[in-house]
Amino acid sequence: MERFKEQIRSALCIAVGQEVDIGLLEIPPNTKLGDFAFPCFHLAKALKKSPAEIAKTIALKLQPPSFVAEVQPEGAYVNFRIKPQELAKATLQTIEQRKEKYGSSEAGKKKTVLVEFSSPNIAKPFGIAHLRSTVIGNALREIFHFQGYHVLGLNHLGDWGTQFGALLVAYNEWGDEKELEREGIWHLLSIYMKFGEESKIRPELMDEAREWFKRLEQGESKAVELWEMFRELSLSEFHRYYAQLNISFDSYHGEAFYRDKLADTIELVKSKTKTEMSEGALIVDLKRHNMPPVILLKTNETSTYHTRDLAAAIYRMKEYKPVKIVYVVDARQCLHFQQLFKTLELCKLSKGVEFVHVDFGKMTFEGKVMSTREGNFILLEEVLDKAIELAHKIIDEKNPDLHNKDSIASQVGIGAIIFADLVNDRVRDVDFSWDRALSFEGDTGPYVQYAHARICAILRKYSRPLPQKYDPALFKTEVESELIKKLAEFPPTVESAARHLRPSIIARYLIELAQVFNAFYTRCPVLPEAEELRDARIVLCDAARQTLHNGLLLLGLHAPSEM
Repeated sequence: MERFKEQIRSALCIAVGQEVDIGLLEIPPNTKLGDFAFPCFHLAKALKKSPAEIAKTIALKLQPPSFVAEVQPEGAYVNFRIKPQELAKATLQTIEQRKEKYGSSEAGKKKTVLVEFSSPNIAKPFGIAHLRSTVIGNALREIFHFQGYHVLGLNHLGDWGTQFGALLVAYNEWGDEKELEREGIWHLLSIYMKFGEESKIRPELMDEAREWFKRLEQGESKAVELWEMFRELSLSEFHRYYAQLNISFDSYHGEAFYRDKLADTIELVKSKTKTEMSEGALIVDLKRHNMPPVILLKTNETSTYHTRDLAAAIYRMKEYKPVKIVYVVDARQCLHFQQLFKTLELCKLSKGVEFVHVDFGKMTFEGKVMSTREGNFILLEEVLDKAIELAHKIIDEKNPDLHNKDSIASQVGIGAIIFADLVNDRVRDVDFSWDRALSFEGDTGPYVQYAHARICAILRKYSRPLPQKYDPALFKTEVESELIKKLAEFPPTVESAARHLRPSIIARYLIELAQVFNAFYTRCPVLPEAEELRDARIVLCDAARQTLHNGLLLLGLHAPSEM
């Protein structure tokens, strides 16, 4: 497809009389319009004509390459239709040659991107609300990697702050060493929730919490010893869930990692931009940028989220030399990141680095925001276990003789949960529903995985190496043409997902590809056909399998060969 685009671009340069950016060539939303479209809006001002007039003039003047079957103006666009045989040959050859790399590029070669995601608070169970950042961030990491970037996944654990002062108060009031040994993180949860209840009756507990956090920041041995125990218990718990989700990280440096860098960070900020004291707190005033101030030190001289995030950003830029740092954090933190990025800009510390907040909608349960302190949350472990159990039941009904049932049920069940999140545009709020989360019907991960497994079954029945020679001219039906066009769309789909930071673009594409393949398989017999047509269609099947496989892996799902 890139070869086609480059030659069309060259022909457009001659017809327009100036250089044309290859990035302007689009794939039309409706394949009936053609395979490529060139928008003429940007030429209107210079040529002093309407975009529609310019499109008609270009279509008349342009000398198309030999592989172009038709050039048609449509409104403000010049549409190009590729000869079906040429499109089939180029697409299938590219997939066969690139295999697992089909859809990838080298756009990010020799560039580093940091993706901060998941980042749960320690001393609390991993709830379903943590899933959004985890799976969106993991998908973006895979997509960036597929685009040629060196990518590091950072788990910025919430392991510092006043809430740990609250937990220290709770443990000293109600903690039980034997209970902690037996129940682990669940004991910490129960006493944290008790703190939430008691602090409503005894507000002075919040003052105690702030005092204990100050002692923790000052390195008091008892506070640090307890905090380290809480952290180790939490990490052990988190690793179990990450293993189930098949997600790993390059760094688990949480907020606490930067505590010995805070003093230098504050001094650096003070030397780079104006700071001032306000009601006993050290701040960067952002009033002229229509934002509240960034508090560097509270009145009791303890640090804030902003202080620690500034320290983290400065450390990461120095340590990793990235071109982009991506923060996958829910939309409720938009102002926080606007303040953070503006402070880095004012300090002239962000030069050459793009800072991006990838926000996403909140997850609620029956309309209520989930809260660990209020006891209103759903455990991720519970959701995953139920999804795997349901997958097991479906497999038992549909394919009772399937080998490796446990492994495939896990891949399908967990895949259903991941895909159910990623298929939605990330900025939308999600109200968690057991029925929707565990649905295996409609626009779901299992639907896409089953399409992949179905093709694998066809290839097993074919039971011989893929044909080295086949005739693309044999693809004469409309549904074959639609499938080839859909396969050709995969590379620009991946590029679009990376550019817009939306894994949902790939998820929706995979559903459409599975639908088009299923329509093809329903209308076009494969194995019963004469040898030449059978071989051509087998190549087409394998190309669809490879593309589904690549797309599923980008989203963090497995691509089972049997279901």
